[in-house]
Amino acid sequence: MSEPRKLEVLRAIVEDYVHSREPVGSKALVERHRLGVSSATIRNDMAALEDDGLITAPHTSSGRIPTDKGYRLFVDQISSVKPLSAAERRAIAVLLDGSSDLDDVLERTVRTLAQLTNQVAVVQYPRSAKATVRHIEFVSLGPSQVLEVLILASGKVEQSVIDVGDGIDDVRLAGLRQAFLASLSGCTVANLPAALAQVPAGVPAAEQETARKLAHGLEQLARAAREDRIVLAGTANLARSNVDFPLSIGPVLDALEEQVVLLRLLEQMAQDSLGMAVSIGRENPHDSLSEASVVATGYGPGFSAKLGVVGPTRMDYPNTMSSVRAVARYLSRILAG
Repeated sequence: MSEPRKLEVLRAIVEDYVHSREPVGSKALVERHRLGVSSATIRNDMAALEDDGLITAPHTSSGRIPTDKGYRLFVDQISSVKPLSAAERRAIAVLLDGSSDLDDVLERTVRTLAQLTNQVAVVQYPRSAKATVRHIEFVSLGPSQVLEVLILASGKVEQSVIDVGDGIDDVRLAGLRQAFLASLSGCTVANLPAALAQVPAGVPAAEQETARKLAHGLEQLARAAREDRIVLAGTANLARSNVDFPLSIGPVLDALEEQVVLLRLLEQMAQDSLGMAVSIGRENPHDSLSEASVVATGYGPGFSAKLGVVGPTRMDYPNTMSSVRAVARYLSRILAG
């Protein structure tokens, strides 16, 4: 069996199984694909593929389905990520344009990707340690309560209400805000705690206690901004694919809920020459995802954050990779703008 025909037969089996969800037999391959050989030759080819561990028979006398190893060889042979159609690109633009802030952008992004792929879409928040402070706002909510808002250059917004104790009027609050802005504007999140510690000493003595409370609140917001987290959408898509999980869909749903499992996996996934990262079945280091595949790519400044989908190993890899990359590129343009 020549290597080109081996890959061609494997490709045909993967494509048929992905679309039909039924084991693929030699007769079906001959009827649906122009492979240029007889049914007997295809049977021999399938036997060779099975010996190589690339396909397997789920039942006696049934057709064959790809193994994780077979999917991996198939994915590795994808030489380019095809572009989306004009209609698909317009759909992405319509769904993502007009987003007001980072939270809204990421929410729209995962909903869009889930619709395009019919999988669970996940997006990792951009890393904030190197993000700089764009603006700080203090809003009086009453005699002793102040709403603190921390806005980063990455678009991330963190806010909380703190109790400053003694009543503070708008004029004093505005003066404190200017003091904080003068010291913190352009400061990175990683350096924010040290910079915050210096601010109270630079304000009038009567304002120093209030300044310390405001600084403590901003430090908590900075800590929240640095936390790695993800946004996901389309869990119902996974539930509708429960037939693709012979053991149980439960572990996959648990992994999605845990988030830390996905965050670790996204960190560990290495991108290939196409800029894509694909982890298939038991390639995933976490047992909870041993029956799932993850397709991801980087986005944003430095492409350090990841965006992708989680679904069954019986996945339309070429179209999924195309959708993931297109949405990631569009998201990167939005964040750069």
